[in-house]
Parts: sequence; structure tokens; C-alpha cells
Amino acid sequence: MTEVKVQNGIRREFYELFINGEKVESSDGGTKDIINPATGEVIAKVAMATEEDAERAVTAAKDVFENSKWKIYPTSKRAKILNRIASIMRERFEELVELEVLNSGKSINAAIGQISQAVEDFEYYAGAVYNHGGQTNDVPGQFHNYTEKEPVGVCAQIVPWNYPLMMAAWKVAPALAAGCTIVLKPASLTPLTALVLGEICQEAGVPDGVINILPGNGSRIGDYLVEHPEVDKVAFTGSTDTGKDIMYKASRTLKRLTLELGGKSPALIFGDAELENAVASSVYGIYNNTGQSCDARSRIYVEDSIYDTFVEQFVEKTKQMKMGDPMSKETHMGSLIDGSQLESVEAYIETARQEGATIAYGGNRLIIEGYEGGFWLQPTIITDVTEDMTVVREEIFGPVVVISRFSDEKEAVSLANNTIYGLASSIYTEDTRKAKRVADKIRAGIVMINCPFSAFPGTPFGGYKQSGFGRELSAETLDLYSETKSIMSYFGRKPINPFML
Repeated sequence: MTEVKVQNGIRREFYELFINGEKVESSDGGTKDIINPATGEVIAKVAMATEEDAERAVTAAKDVFENSKWKIYPTSKRAKILNRIASIMRERFEELVELEVLNSGKSINAAIGQISQAVEDFEYYAGAVYNHGGQTNDVPGQFHNYTEKEPVGVCAQIVPWNYPLMMAAWKVAPALAAGCTIVLKPASLTPLTALVLGEICQEAGVPDGVINILPGNGSRIGDYLVEHPEVDKVAFTGSTDTGKDIMYKASRTLKRLTLELGGKSPALIFGDAELENAVASSVYGIYNNTGQSCDARSRIYVEDSIYDTFVEQFVEKTKQMKMGDPMSKETHMGSLIDGSQLESVEAYIETARQEGATIAYGGNRLIIEGYEGGFWLQPTIITDVTEDMTVVREEIFGPVVVISRFSDEKEAVSLANNTIYGLASSIYTEDTRKAKRVADKIRAGIVMINCPFSAFPGTPFGGYKQSGFGRELSAETLDLYSETKSIMSYFGRKPINPFML
């Protein structure tokens, strides 16, 4: 296998599957070209898993769960492995960042932040697992009850293309901490850093078979894992429609589920907000990661008194954003993930035009010198919208924001909640009492006050309504990878004989 030197590491021409501690080719020899979205150029080939490969991975995960000591490793031993994973990731940090940029088209600044959080996830769960255990419960008489936490078993983890390594870390770290085994299916568009993560886990001391990584077609390999009777839990991040399908298929075997799904998240800008920085913060809230974020604040509602000024400043700050070389730290926004996504976002913009909205800025493809083959789109601002318009109702998953107005606090809350989703939301106001009132009324799993950041290790991430259920990134995530066993003991002189037989 040829190795190709690049700026900060070694990028391979071919990446195999990772099954039972070994790099293996697909059972049918199938591969996929991996594209750099910023240029449209092929950067590597990746083996694409078949159902036979998935069966091998599930078998390996099941065997090591049932027949090895992994699930009963002392907490300290698992924590040491998690910290070692984080340490190796830090040693290979530049390589991971570069692979993420090359494979996703995102800006290097975005990749640095996301890879940093991926590292911190393993460090966080190395500490959090020490406090994850059972408890004793008071029972009348000569009884004693206590509970134990046991790993749930084999976990299928399906991650999206928008945050390839960070989303993998969100799932892999707590599963390993809890003592589960894993079959990870990265998105077929962005599998490179996940495959490297498998190698890092092995180097850190994770036993063979505990983590298996299968790039492959979602409807083929994802469905196979979701329906497999030996898979005990599915953790999925992706679209709401796909999540509903997974929930239906997993119900046949009553699998445990964590679903982190879509969003159409609002930002509320009150008239007393510190305007200049509220505008800049809101620009980041939508355009970070090229708008390809489930928590993107893609609906901005502004109080009447400052609406015109806000829109004017928002357009001006959007114009200041730099697009181009993703490896430049001056670049604010990278490319979209592929041509299909670009066409999808363009179709939404055209629908907005047809429905009578105004494209206040952007809306066009970009041709960037040196990156002519990439999938570039201007950041786009849409105004003069009504609540029934498609661009207000549906998740676009691109650099497109709609800006509307509200008259008072009651209307702001009503507009924020007027969606089938409930993932994230932002509030901008200098009135702390108002911020608390509004935060309490918003039906969303995450509320951000005067900031655009939604997730840090240790803070729960997940949604209400059709944005899914279960929380990731926090201590309570460990419960989602565990079963609680209740053990009841009687300490009388003789065993209890209730029937007096």
C-alpha cells in the first residue's frame, strides 16, 4: 500500500475495513472513491463493506463481549485506555485535522475545534466512568437491595458526514467506558478519520473485536446492523426521516436506541441585545461548518424595533466572511459536502424565490480559483418570509438563513416553538430575567444565551419532539450504554417461605 506525504502527516491511497483488530478488504473487493469536496478531486479509495463483512464484525463484537474479560475490566483499566486513546489522538492531531479537512471540505479552524473536542470526549469519559455505578436502596425488614450497571452489549453506531470524527467520538467514548463492544458505520462520504480512530483504539489497548469500523452504504449496511438480532443497541445521528425508519426496524428486536436527529433551530434577538456582537454571534450560529449542522440557528427572529438594523448589519458581516483554501486559518467557511447536497440547497433557495421570499444576499454558486471543481455556495440570507414557506419549515442543511420579525416576548416564544423539531435555540438579550423566562418556555434540548456554542464535553446534547431522544456528550450518556440490574437479598435466619409449605 503506497503512502503519500502531505503537509502534516501521512495520507494513504487505500483504507481497508477494520474488523476484529485487522485491516481487511471488502469481501467482494468493492471500493469507493473518496472526494475532497473543496476540489472535487479523489483523495483515496476506501473498502466498502458488504453484509458478509457486517456479519463478521457483529460476530467479532459479540464474541469478545461474551467470552473475554472486556466487559468486566476494572473501571480504572478502561479509564486508562480512554486516556491513552486521547493521548495518541493528540500525538496525531495534525494528521487527523488534515484528513478531516481533506475529506469534508470544512475550514481548518472548524476542524481544529472539532478534533479538539473529540480528544476531550475520551478524556471526559475516562473521568466520568468513575462515578457511573449502582446504588443501595432502603427496603423494609431484613432485606438488602443494590443495583449494578452492566454494559448493554453490542452497539451499532451510525454517524453522519458533517462531523465525522467528533460524532464518532461522541458515541465510541461512552460505549467503551461502559464496557460495550462496537460496530461503527461512518458515513460513506467521510470515513477516513473514523478508520484511523480504530487503529488508535487498538494501539491504546482496546482488545481486538471490541471496535469494528465498516464504511459502507447506509441503506445496505446500516439496515443490516439495525435489524441484526445480535446487536443490542443502535445509536444514530442523522436525518429525522432516517431516524424514524431506524426506530421502526429496531422495534422488531426491541433494541435500545439513541436518536440525535434533525433541527430547524431558532435564534431570538431581542431589542435590548448588544447588537453588534449578537449579529456576529448569529452569523457564526448559521454559517459555522457551512451550515451543515443539526443545531444550525437557521431561523432568526428579530424584535421589530431593531429588525432593519439587524438585517443590514447581518448582511454586512456575512459579506466579510472569507471562503477559499480550507487549510488557511483566514477561511471562515468551507465547501458543501458534495454535488448532491449543493443541488439540494440550491433547490431550497429557488423554492424560496418561487414562494415570494427575498434573497437579501447570496444564493449563488461560487467559482474559487484553485478550487474550481469544488462544491461552493455563497452564504445566503432570505427575508420577507412567512411561517408556511418551505425554507422556514424544513431543514436545509446548508449556509442558508431566514430572518423574520416579532413584536413581543410571547410572539417570539410562539415562533421559536412553531416547528416539528426541538434541538437547539439561541436567545440574545441583556435582560437576564427575560433570558430565563424565555429559556424555560422554549421546547428544545439546548438553549444558548448570548452565545452560539451548543456542546462541550460534559453538557447534554439532544432534542425534543422530532429531533430525537437520548442525550449524548454527558455523564447520563453512560446510562444509555448500560443495563441496570437490581439484586435483592434477604438476611433472615432462613430463606423466606411465603406459602408456608
